[in-house]
Amino acid sequence: MGSIKIGIVEDELIIAENILDVLESLGYEVPEPACNFDDAIKMIENEKPDILLLDINLKGAKDGIDLAAIIKEEYNIPFIFLTANADSFTVNRAKVTNPGAYLSKPFQKEDLFAAIEVAISNHSQKTYNTNFKAKLRIGNAIFIKDNNFFHKILFDNIAYLENDHIYVKVVTIDKKKFLVRTSMNTYLENFDPSVFFRISRGYVINLKHLDGLSLSHVIINKEQIPIGKVYREELLSKVKLT
Repeated sequence: MGSIKIGIVEDELIIAENILDVLESLGYEVPEPACNFDDAIKMIENEKPDILLLDINLKGAKDGIDLAAIIKEEYNIPFIFLTANADSFTVNRAKVTNPGAYLSKPFQKEDLFAAIEVAISNHSQKTYNTNFKAKLRIGNAIFIKDNNFFHKILFDNIAYLENDHIYVKVVTIDKKKFLVRTSMNTYLENFDPSVFFRISRGYVINLKHLDGLSLSHVIINKEQIPIGKVYREELLSKVKLT
């Protein structure tokens, strides 16, 4: 698993550093903050954050609302607006971009944490309702809900998926297991088929963690998993053994 990565776009250096410290104390991963529109785009491209904190009143020709419009259109990343003060015209401009939350400075640590968690949850659910294939997926990770908490699971850290009646069991390389109430076929729409390969009706493996195989089973992360006969030839072809 990996921690949630949060990008900060704030043109006041001291405020940006304070927010960074708070986020790290909450257990989030935080890259170097961006201070303007162009730096923010570079940060998004290079760091691929899961969520962004955007100061509305950025210096320069383009402000945080302009940036939010680009994020919404091109990157599909949830974002939260930060502002010390804003007139009604600015607030109305901001609302059009549908931010995940709107925080007035100064804000409390607890309010920031709640806003981030709710924004990620709402964004994931909205994406699911709009595009079934994107259920709880952001970038290189999938989010799995456990009560009121969402676990971020990097695709690279998933060893295999197991069909468990009306659930899919997600097993990570560090042996953690998560249950998702869905069908395997539906859940697989979230995964890259060039990496996640179905070896039977009950199992889908991450080929990056394939340690070995025979005609009857594979070894994934030191676990032995049976191969279904109808999937055998395609698997052997996939790993270039035929």
